[in-house]
Amino acid sequence: MEKVLHLSLPDSIVIVAYFALTMGVGIAMGRRVKSAGDFFSGGKKVPWWMGAVSSYMAMISCFVFIAYAQIGYEDGLVGLTVFWSTAFAILLGTFIFARRWQRANLATPVEYLERRYGAGVRQFLSWCGVAFRILDNAVRLYTLGIIASQFLGVSLSTGIALGAGVVLVYTTTGGLWSVLVTDIIQCAVLMTVALTILPLSLNAVGGLGELYRAVPDHFSLFGGHRGTLYFLAAYYLIVFIKYNGAWSFVQRLASVPNERDAVKMGLLSSAIFFVFPVLAVLPAVAARVYLPDLPPEMHERSYIEMCARLLPHGMLGLMVSAMLAASLSTLAAEFNVTSSVLTTDIYKRLFRRNAEGRELLFVGRIGTVLVASLIAFGALFVSRLGGAFEANKLLMALFGVPIVIPTVFGILWKRPNAKGVYLCVAAGVISGLLLKTCWKGLSWEAGTFIQIAVCFAGFFGGALFGTPQKEREDREGLFREL
Repeated sequence: MEKVLHLSLPDSIVIVAYFALTMGVGIAMGRRVKSAGDFFSGGKKVPWWMGAVSSYMAMISCFVFIAYAQIGYEDGLVGLTVFWSTAFAILLGTFIFARRWQRANLATPVEYLERRYGAGVRQFLSWCGVAFRILDNAVRLYTLGIIASQFLGVSLSTGIALGAGVVLVYTTTGGLWSVLVTDIIQCAVLMTVALTILPLSLNAVGGLGELYRAVPDHFSLFGGHRGTLYFLAAYYLIVFIKYNGAWSFVQRLASVPNERDAVKMGLLSSAIFFVFPVLAVLPAVAARVYLPDLPPEMHERSYIEMCARLLPHGMLGLMVSAMLAASLSTLAAEFNVTSSVLTTDIYKRLFRRNAEGRELLFVGRIGTVLVASLIAFGALFVSRLGGAFEANKLLMALFGVPIVIPTVFGILWKRPNAKGVYLCVAAGVISGLLLKTCWKGLSWEAGTFIQIAVCFAGFFGGALFGTPQKEREDREGLFREL
């Protein structure tokens, strides 16, 4: 069992104050929510800079301080190269998709699917997407539970419950506006700690020049097995698909007032993702010199260990708050956007077509509680899948790519039809299962390329079986608007 890093009284006070402020702001923002549109899309009045910060916070979690810290400690600056995949994905995606998502005039990220493919596909991908988001976010909540248990001395299940509870309080009251405003606070905390620990880490090893001379020779931007062109090509491709299909990112692009703001939002979010990896990875690289004898199981905690040794009392509490904030922001965004699909794309479409106003707002809040409960329940079983990293890889390969491709690329290309959607998902899931169970000797990179190719083959192949007249007419109308 991992040792607990005991916090001083000032650190504990900082953490309690942080959570009190977060929940207080979230509850206060509830006064702005008058309708389901306010709750889920901010009434399309979200400032582009606020959307950019919130988009950035929605895409990071405790993985930043665990997975990338481990890469930095073991292989050096290649951690930056791997991390920058997100900046590249958002930058390219902004130019390809941002204006189209604005023109689609979305209330939820899957709303356009009915006009694109038909009502059947909208329901199919809504249910599949909700299921995947619950599974995917169970992994995120699991990592938050681990951090909480290590620092606060509580059990994993208690840490999971605390994290879900805090997010639930301010998300169910204020909706997207609560998520946006608390994201600004959490980003400020995160950047404050990151900007503090970086110079302390470099000073501890004698400066940047001394660090460069002390690290192993392979600690370059393209060092280690993760620095090969083959690995980076596969990783950048899957991150491009994943992040541009993230419901929270699509929701932010659709919530700003116009296309120009959507592009500015994407560019600023990409810029933040280019700068922050430097702040997050370099302390872990410095830990290789400052703490050279960490055992392998502690490599992923290298960033945490540097903070625990170098930060003064009070600042360590702020660091814990920042780490938890990273996952809390992600989970808050996911709770809200997943609930929006449950409410608008499933409840209203299947059960109450005439539902409006306060009824949808009430159902949205109940849906958020349901989503949070399912995610918390799933988080209890992540360890049985081999831990967070292995569970994340498994879920993304089996369900993420096949579901995301029709949603993201359907707004870009006309040819694929509803039959292609079903083929893409079925072929993607089946090929993922076969690649994992029958060809265990196959490299991760090769398996990634094969599965993506199979998904696209099914996606485009459906057109060979013909497209119904109504689907063609609806599709043509949608693309004229786009």
